[in-house]
Amino acid sequence: MSITITAFASSPDRGRGHARDMRVRWALEEVGLPYEVRLLSFQAMKEPAHLALQPFGQIPTYEEHGLALFETGAIVLHIAEQHPGLLPKDSEARARAISWMFAALSTMEPVIVEREMAGYQEGDRSWYQERLGMVEDRIRRRLGQLSARLGDAEWLDGAFSAADLLMVTVLRRLEGAGLLEEFPNLAAYVTRGQARPAYRRAFEAQRAVFLASAKD
Repeated sequence: MSITITAFASSPDRGRGHARDMRVRWALEEVGLPYEVRLLSFQAMKEPAHLALQPFGQIPTYEEHGLALFETGAIVLHIAEQHPGLLPKDSEARARAISWMFAALSTMEPVIVEREMAGYQEGDRSWYQERLGMVEDRIRRRLGQLSARLGDAEWLDGAFSAADLLMVTVLRRLEGAGLLEEFPNLAAYVTRGQARPAYRRAFEAQRAVFLASAKD
């Protein structure tokens, strides 16, 4: 089996593990699959060769023999369905895990990313602080709902699954915002995810790319 994923040659997250190839790396590490990484410049991401794989000019992509995929949720789901370890065997538990995968990317992530984009694009506007407060209130509402559902459980629904993998990576985007710390069970949940050996391997592999680019 030959798997190749794409990633930033020079990641804007400066080695913090927020770039979305981290999710695919982590999934591959969890199931024990070797993979290669093709690093792309921002210019290369807009060229026809990459657009043929990812029509929106983003990373990551996933190639395995003749199969080419984009969107991290779809890639992680494919890995989880093809290899044991990331989805429950029981059909109902499996369906619930997939629901949580969608929740991580469709319910939790958009409002968290909105906060990031507001800072990048609107941070110098006179009304930015008011807008930030509104966005953070929406984030708190979502975090509160998730916190109530997680309760004292270790993972979202039974054993660790692809749902937790995606949810942890989404929640990590709040690092430094002070919001996650308002919900101790969620902060502990993220810490548990980061303590997994597969996560550490994926994080160090991604960070090595940044460190190498920083030397150039």
